[in-house]
Amino acid sequence: MTKTKVLFFGKLPPPYIGPAVATQIILNSALREQFELVHFDISHHKSFSDLGKYSWRNIWAAVRLYFKLVVAILQEKPKIVYLPSQQTNIAYLRDVPFVLIAKLMGRKVVCQLRGGYFKNWYNETVAPMRWLVRRIQALIDGQMVLGENLRHLYSDFMPDDRIFVVPNGGNYTIPARNADHNTVDILFLGNFIESKGVLDVLRSATLLPESYWPKVRFLFAGNWRDEQTKNTFEEIVADHPGLPVTIVGPVYNEDKFQLLANSDVFVFPSFYRNEGHPWVIVEAMAAGLPIISTDHAAIAESVIHEQNGFLVEKREPVEIAQRIVTLVDDPSLRNQMAVASRQHYEAGFTEASLVDNFANAFTQVAKR
Repeated sequence: MTKTKVLFFGKLPPPYIGPAVATQIILNSALREQFELVHFDISHHKSFSDLGKYSWRNIWAAVRLYFKLVVAILQEKPKIVYLPSQQTNIAYLRDVPFVLIAKLMGRKVVCQLRGGYFKNWYNETVAPMRWLVRRIQALIDGQMVLGENLRHLYSDFMPDDRIFVVPNGGNYTIPARNADHNTVDILFLGNFIESKGVLDVLRSATLLPESYWPKVRFLFAGNWRDEQTKNTFEEIVADHPGLPVTIVGPVYNEDKFQLLANSDVFVFPSFYRNEGHPWVIVEAMAAGLPIISTDHAAIAESVIHEQNGFLVEKREPVEIAQRIVTLVDDPSLRNQMAVASRQHYEAGFTEASLVDNFANAFTQVAKR
């Protein structure tokens, strides 16, 4: 039986950001056994510094990709063109020609939003852009979102049967725990951006009674993204001598999963505007960690309050500190939530689940 061919748009790492990691996982997944995936590489950024910027270099790169798409469709003859969805004016306008080229050349178009800000952006933008969005979304044959509670982002633009829920998922080899400490290790893993909650986690550490300081270690793993956040972080640490805080820095691959395996609690209180379904949450579930996070975007579909962790209010370090104290004081609860995290991961966030969800979307769109 001939496989349906899919021209799969996507960036690859570096930089190690959600969409690029997702592309890498999907292209290497068992989805290849059901569909012929042809990667259409749109990577021309190698660092965070020029992502999303308006420049002649980026414009020229986009124009080259339009011509490349025409050639790829003529040569490969895919049935489906898979495209990332956008939620900013510049990025959406840049990608409109991709949709139009694919449709004019008789291809089905499936888009995926790897975020949760689309509806807010639509409501905030100017009337001509809203008109364009409505027209373009009407042409799209399938729209993927990262969680059930994100369906509403597109419900005004297309029927429900064209919206597909495809949460992030992957297979991870979690090493054996190799911890030579007697503390409860509390891990923040992600880019050091204020809206990812890094400062809220640090402030929660300062709010713990000093009697808890010998019992815990706060580990911060990631990259600094702006000087202001870095300066604020360093000022807070300097104002609290002896605070049990360690900056691990960026970690990747085996080092990252060893760090997760050695940790006891994962804290990620994000209110990041473009958040969708953070990969670090999936990785923390796979590592069997209790998770403290926020009811933001699709996070609440992975962190079930009082089952495998706690959902706290955004920008509330006091509440984060209270939940940390609860978990430090109750090892049995930590273990119970750890088991629940791993079970929840295995039930819906493995590579097999990801493949099933992609296959369902591609199959339904191909039939139409």
